[in-house]
Amino acid sequence: PAGCYTMFIVNRAGGLVFTRHFSQPESSALKVNDWLRLASTFHSLHTISGRLSPISPAGGGIEVLETDTFRLQCLQTITGVKFVVIAEPRVANLDAFLRQVYVLYSDFVLKNPFYEVDMPIQCELFTARLDDLPVRP
Repeated sequence: PAGCYTMFIVNRAGGLVFTRHFSQPESSALKVNDWLRLASTFHSLHTISGRLSPISPAGGGIEVLETDTFRLQCLQTITGVKFVVIAEPRVANLDAFLRQVYVLYSDFVLKNPFYEVDMPIQCELFTARLDDLPVRP
């Protein structure tokens, strides 16, 4: 999707189960271990921020993180799975994009009889449909 750098999915235990790079400058490319560490760190910060916030409902956490160079948006499902997208700052409709990703996840990953919950996602149909999702700036 235009304007999106990377999307990743973190399971309820904080493990990285899926990463998709859409567009990313070569100089800022991270290694697999770096993405694992990043996902685990984000999961921890999300959990801590949800417990520290006086106005957030139980189970809440970081939903949007905006900087001058990127925008990070997170959608946490009722089961604790987190869908996170990192995009250009100008892209504003990331919540709708993440909800569409969640629908694809439900349809192509969870309904796959060969997929085990909390394991890495290796589903070609999910990845192909994910690449076709539009994001409006």
